[in-house]
Amino acid sequence: MKQTFLRMVSSRDGATAIEYGLIAAMISLAIITSLELLGPSLNQMFQLILSGFA
Repeated sequence: MKQTFLRMVSSRDGATAIEYGLIAAMISLAIITSLELLGPSLNQMFQLILSGFA
């Protein structure tokens, strides 16, 4: 029982999964923030392109 507990405590698999999750969350936050900031200008650009087709 003691060996199983020590093996579980020394395992790094859970920490690695949490780190990957945090990295994915930061990347997602950066993408959402940049889209929020660029949204109005992108909308204006697409409206200009659409008006060119009309």
